[in-house]
Amino acid sequence: MPIIKSAKKAARQTTKRTAKNQEIKKAIKTALKDFKNNPTAENMKKIQSEYDKAVKKGLLKKNTASRRKSRLAKLSKELNKVEKKAVKSAKKAVKKATK
Repeated sequence: MPIIKSAKKAARQTTKRTAKNQEIKKAIKTALKDFKNNPTAENMKKIQSEYDKAVKKGLLKKNTASRRKSRLAKLSKELNKVEKKAVKSAKKAVKKATK
């Protein structure tokens, strides 16, 4: 335990800052889980917003957030391609079944 008055104050500040940072990290993680479970445009917007908030608060660096958002956009694009292929193959199967 700190003895000096300024050290006590610094300890209090550290605990408050740690709590705020953990809240922001938790929000990022939950938004990321939501996006991975259901990759929609709305969830993409939410996770990007959370990354931007973390940058604004100084929890993440700007380029780190940018890199992560870029990777998520790439993942989203790949998932959309897979979905479109699945829909096309399903339509072909339906056409063959009706013939």
